[in-house]
Amino acid sequence: MLLNYFNNKKSLFCALKLTIKLLVSTFFVIACTPSTEKPLQRFQQAVEGSYAGDISNDGKWSVISSIHHGISVWDLNKNALTYQWAQQQNSSDNLVLAIDISDTNSHVLTASRENFALWNMKTGQSEGYWKVRESNIRDIAVSNNGDYLLIGKGNGTVVHVAVDTGRRIEFLGHKEKINTVDMMPNGRVAISGANDFTAYVWDTVSGQVIYQFNHTSRVSKVALDPQGRYAFSADSMKSAHIWDLKTGKLVTTLKGTKRHEVFSSVRFSADGQTLVTGAASSKVSVWDIATGKRTASWHVTPKEAKRPTGAVVYGLAFSDNNTLFTISSSGYAELWQLTNKVN
Repeated sequence: MLLNYFNNKKSLFCALKLTIKLLVSTFFVIACTPSTEKPLQRFQQAVEGSYAGDISNDGKWSVISSIHHGISVWDLNKNALTYQWAQQQNSSDNLVLAIDISDTNSHVLTASRENFALWNMKTGQSEGYWKVRESNIRDIAVSNNGDYLLIGKGNGTVVHVAVDTGRRIEFLGHKEKINTVDMMPNGRVAISGANDFTAYVWDTVSGQVIYQFNHTSRVSKVALDPQGRYAFSADSMKSAHIWDLKTGKLVTTLKGTKRHEVFSSVRFSADGQTLVTGAASSKVSVWDIATGKRTASWHVTPKEAKRPTGAVVYGLAFSDNNTLFTISSSGYAELWQLTNKVN
């Protein structure tokens, strides 16, 4: 009798424990899922996938690079192809692998490994075409009005170019290959991350370091808040940090990131409360800046194929207070309903 009593007690305890575990699991699944598992809208902008893409800060435009269509510019409000630009892409060495849209949508910078081009969004015309002499291009950024260009290179240098005057500043703070760069809309402050485990925020006029952010592995992604409040830096070993751009102090570290969660795109919300990230694993995540907690996550649509394939999230932008646009290597631009309203 006593043995049966304890056995029954043990079974009840196990059942209760399992129920709690299921409830907790369910809570986290709900908490980290958007209000809809499917996008509100999906636009196919490259038939067989793309090599690079970006979405404008206001979610109105997308620019995508693909082998069949060259560089395509889309009006996302109308789902209409607006421009098709020709930048030579006849071999694997000169595929357009990097695209950046200026904060005011005035210009677009596109780059292959060996050359880069500046385009005017109003006229649809090219405003310059340049070829790098040493090393290869790793990442790019463009300022408002196309006044300044930022080119991160494989030899560890970052070049800041004033388009009107041709003035060039080379930032030589890094010791190894550059992986990622970004620049403030006015072109005065830049951030760069490299294989030397370091991200630098620096002055583009003097080339002087403003802040140094140290990591324990190669820095894979950096970004600046266009409003000048935050800097973001992440490495290949799951550490991702948000920094105060006025003081250089750590604001928060993203919690629950995984070793292979390599971020491919970053965007700060207008109110400074939310960060959204895209990853090479097709994952989109929404983060609370104050706590570093992930409040929602989902996966973009993979490229159509006979077997499941992944998708790199190239760009994301808040379309309005409660929706988010993404563009990925699958060739799709997608509009998602956010779980939590973003002001």
